[in-house]
Amino acid sequence: MERDHVTDDDEGKAVVDSHGEKIGMVTEVRSGTAYVDADPGLADTIRSKLGWGDADQDDYPLEKSRIHTVTDDEVRLKDEF
Repeated sequence: MERDHVTDDDEGKAVVDSHGEKIGMVTEVRSGTAYVDADPGLADTIRSKLGWGDADQDDYPLEKSRIHTVTDDEVRLKDEF
């Protein structure tokens, strides 16, 4: 099922651009905002998948308006124009 917003269940998902290129990973969802690590290491990936992720100063908030779809596997961003 596709949607256009993030939930806590999206922590650990890949964030991809409109062409399907991976650009990061959702490390935390806080108050409906996804925080993205653009260069997650193995430990970050495991922590997020276990729900232990916390956004830090290296993570970027993802504006809701930039999200095209959220699927079971990824958060896909809209085209930039």
